Amino acid sequence: MIKVGVWGPGSMGVVALRAVIDHPDLALTDVVVHSQAKVGRDAGELCGTEPVGVLATADPDSLVNSDADVVVYAAAANLRPLEAIADMVSLLRAGKNVVSCSVVPLVYPEAVDNALTQPLADAALAGGSSFFTTGIDTGFANDVLPLALSGVSRSITSIRVTEMFNYATYPDAGAVYEILGFGKPPEFAAFAASPGIFTFGWGPTVHQIAHGLGCEIERIEESVERLVAEESFDTPTGRVEAGTVGAMRSILTGYVEGGRTVVVDHVSRMHDDLAPHWPQPRISMAPRDLGFGGASGRGVYRVEINGSPDILCELELAEDHDHDLGARIAGAARMVNAIPAVYAAKPGLLSALDLPIITGVGLMGIDPGSSPDSRLVGRG
Repeated sequence: MIKVGVWGPGSMGVVALRAVIDHPDLALTDVVVHSQAKVGRDAGELCGTEPVGVLATADPDSLVNSDADVVVYAAAANLRPLEAIADMVSLLRAGKNVVSCSVVPLVYPEAVDNALTQPLADAALAGGSSFFTTGIDTGFANDVLPLALSGVSRSITSIRVTEMFNYATYPDAGAVYEILGFGKPPEFAAFAASPGIFTFGWGPTVHQIAHGLGCEIERIEESVERLVAEESFDTPTGRVEAGTVGAMRSILTGYVEGGRTVVVDHVSRMHDDLAPHWPQPRISMAPRDLGFGGASGRGVYRVEINGSPDILCELELAEDHDHDLGARIAGAARMVNAIPAVYAAKPGLLSALDLPIITGVGLMGIDPGSSPDSRLVGRG
């Protein structure tokens, strides 16, 4: 049994917490929370299952000094990356291996500024520990999936990975309305729409795909476009008024020698009917009727490889027809299922290119029970 602690049971971490509890080869030892409302509560209660005898604490030192072998670090870090890195440095230096989804560019540390990665690398070396960041996007949908598909190509001229997602059911209202800027007037300075932010977060993914194909990115171009809603509508998390931002598209184009390209494309909507000229899913498991019309939470990941042969693959993830929850379960499960490989890896900073294929070892026959409680969100 590998002993595992969880730091930050928020929108992703609460799902990871449930996955750790359910996994037959993992033993939960500690839970660190940021919300005082969660302090003292049983970890099982936090994620919608039976009590497991591990109580949540707001004291990170208890986890740093515990006997956990691996820590799932899932605390929100969009607006606090340096603080999150400092947290993870403390864990690595204490000899804890870390799997995380929090600081998204760290999916490919080689393409991240040394000012961010060197403290992590030094701590991992000092503690003899390993560090791995993953998820779905960034993560499996735009590293393992496109690279695996490239393995049946005879020639490649371009790879494009597109996330098409309706954020109306995403339970973290702060992320949806403040960070992404939905429901805000166009002049609102949304963090996610600020110049360079998408390149900072997803640029390393572009480099990782190229590196996995044996080539290098010469330059990256970024474009961000936002569209307003022409009519007001309600969503499960709030109201989007006419004239406020209802859709956003962010594109990174990485250029390789000879004009070949690696593209990461994010199409984000709050209503299915917005921006109909932008990419839409070709497939869809019919979303459950939430009573909000096109504010459906529909989503899909598409990989397009132009070459010989041309390849198109769409990945859809859903839990009880809830695409948002399905994607978060998959991203959290990717972290948790990687724990044995990260635990066995050599000390240092890892990417998907450094690990063997991650499978669902031990998961056949597990009763999934009820879904993790997606209402338990925030920083954890």
